[in-house]
Amino acid sequence: MATQYGGYSDHGEYSRYGDHARYTDGRRPGRGERRPRLPLALRAPVEARAWREFAYVLLSLPISIVLFTFAVTMLSLGAGLLVTFLGIPVLAAGLVGCRGFGSLERTRARALLGLEVAPPEPLRPRGKGALSWMGAVLRSGTSWRHVLYAVVHLPWAVFSFAVSVAFWSYGWAMLTYPLWFWVFPMYGGQGGLQLYGDEQHRIYLDNPFEITVTALVGLLFTLATPWIVRALTTVDRVLVHGLLGPSRLVSRVVELESDRGVVVDTAAADLRRIERDLHDGAQARLVALAMDLGLAKEKLREDPRAAARMVDEAHGEVKTALQELRDLARGIHPAVLTDRGLDAALSAVASRCTVPVQVEVDLTERPAPAIEGIAYFTVSELLQNVSKHSGARSASVDVWRVENRLMVQVVDDGVGGADASAGSGLAGLAGRLDAVDGILVVDSPAGGPTRVTAELPWRA
Repeated sequence: MATQYGGYSDHGEYSRYGDHARYTDGRRPGRGERRPRLPLALRAPVEARAWREFAYVLLSLPISIVLFTFAVTMLSLGAGLLVTFLGIPVLAAGLVGCRGFGSLERTRARALLGLEVAPPEPLRPRGKGALSWMGAVLRSGTSWRHVLYAVVHLPWAVFSFAVSVAFWSYGWAMLTYPLWFWVFPMYGGQGGLQLYGDEQHRIYLDNPFEITVTALVGLLFTLATPWIVRALTTVDRVLVHGLLGPSRLVSRVVELESDRGVVVDTAAADLRRIERDLHDGAQARLVALAMDLGLAKEKLREDPRAAARMVDEAHGEVKTALQELRDLARGIHPAVLTDRGLDAALSAVASRCTVPVQVEVDLTERPAPAIEGIAYFTVSELLQNVSKHSGARSASVDVWRVENRLMVQVVDDGVGGADASAGSGLAGLAGRLDAVDGILVVDSPAGGPTRVTAELPWRA
């Protein structure tokens, strides 16, 4: 999962966005964009987001009434008809209708709240025919979660509608009171907006001071209303996401299927790389070595000196082939990692880097061999990037444990500009980490420094 955030500070303290300015939707202002002059608290009532959320609350009441009525009617009718066979198709039709309303609600949440909720898992009948289809509908937990949403959402929609409309109407009415208070003396026969009244006393907001105070109170209401509506729609977000989206189990299965595909692709790529390295490197040298030894054998009686020279050259080829085989074996799984752990293995990798690298491993025990291997190859690839692309003068590698997570961080003082979303080697590295529930975080502003943090599950 390749995501670019702010960055980790030393040993686990995480700053998600740093000191960069952001809009309310999380975007950073572009280089050529103008930043808003008014603070967020003052511009919130006139922002499009506030009006979209208010429109969502207004639409929730009539939609929830229709949905509640449909769900209760169909379930009651179906339950009453269960003594006959007609109850089953009525219940199935009611559940399917609730699923259809759920699709409408997801679309409305996407359009007005900006909430992206994936559709739930489709129905999977065990056979063909209407009975199999109705059985799949009745067995589906997703269908019953849609019914629960229909029942629960109505009281919440009534409450949020009443609160939002009250605050919105009273706030704007009092804020604009200086513009329209003349309506009361002109058409109502009274001095202004009545604050209190009984048989003997009546208090009207009719003098400049009272009108100003009313407008100020309306301003406070108007400024607070968008945040109140936003808090109310947060509950709607939870309901839509929790009841109308895919279940956690299904989401986890989809994620694991995707991770399995990444693991299979990665293993296939590694096998192709090993085969290519063997074919182009050590195998080619060994073939040439066999030919040279054959020629040396033929010349041994005719020209012993030439044969000795050819054997000497073959001996050099043997050393080169052995070195290539060692490098290939190290690329598959280094022996030093198995024998001595991450500290020694990462120190060996750092010694081959073109810039000075300081390695610090703070672990009291070793993780699982698979996690240890992924951490090793992550650091190895990151240090290769430092050598080839960073232009750095120094780098550091830190490894430590935070609860049940293994943290690996590589920092260099190079030119920066690394981006895991640009399809580079960092993207492939992030995919490998994601396959084991790991995370890769890249913080590399232009001009440097670059800080890459890998987070892996700790499996003893």
